[in-house]
Amino acid sequence: MTPTPGLQGDNVALTSDPRHSGSGVGASPSDFLLSLRGISKSFGAVQAMTNVDLDIPEGQVTALIGDNGAGKSTLIKAISGIWAPSSGTMYWRGNEVHIHTPRAASELGIATVYQDLALCDNLDIVQNMFLGMEDTKFGLLDEITMELATVQTLKDLAVSTVKSVRQRVESLSGGQRQAVAVARAVMRESKLVILDEPTAALGVSQTAQVLALIKRLASRGISVLVISHNLSDVFAVADRIAVMYLGSIVSSGPIANYDTTSAVEIITTGASHHAASSASIK
Repeated sequence: MTPTPGLQGDNVALTSDPRHSGSGVGASPSDFLLSLRGISKSFGAVQAMTNVDLDIPEGQVTALIGDNGAGKSTLIKAISGIWAPSSGTMYWRGNEVHIHTPRAASELGIATVYQDLALCDNLDIVQNMFLGMEDTKFGLLDEITMELATVQTLKDLAVSTVKSVRQRVESLSGGQRQAVAVARAVMRESKLVILDEPTAALGVSQTAQVLALIKRLASRGISVLVISHNLSDVFAVADRIAVMYLGSIVSSGPIANYDTTSAVEIITTGASHHAASSASIK
């Protein structure tokens, strides 16, 4: 295996805890794009996460669900390099990694699109797509190359509602802004895109556009981790579900193992008697 930049060791494998249902007994981190084993995070006396195990396959949509305060934000910030875990191990394609900064996450191929999207309203789409990584030619901004790359990326993702890539972001709808933020992640060759509440505050048509965009990402072989409170959206796009409760992953598995009733019960109580497969519950 060719070493990946930022890895601390090659071909590090760890058999998952057989009590963990996310991937089945005997599953190895080498079977997945990203695997978390025993990840915990504390802030002084406050334990925000405890022994989190999570597997994210390549080219699939994994939905992370849970009530407010369940630990979802803490988990995605640990994966994104904002907060280093207090304990536990992360594996990227079977190799142990230490993601202590957002730059380290980006170098691996992890991009996070937060709910505020981190777009600059006073700049146009091209400027936002290349913000901080502008192309230059003879010491000047290469506007033509950047514009063509932006147009091609949006075309590849079937984003057709944008009139011009020279529109200022402030003129775009919520769905179009989400598309630009996702396209920026794709253009940077991300292998895992984390979307934090991507359809929050969007209308019906805009939500449909974003969900279609998520499906297209997976069809291109890009893994997607979606954090959402909207179970209709989750069941519309997810291949797998992971449920957090009081700082732990209490259930995870294929979407077929769940329905809305069982998902709500696990979110609110940490357990369910209605899941389609009891093997999906710890």
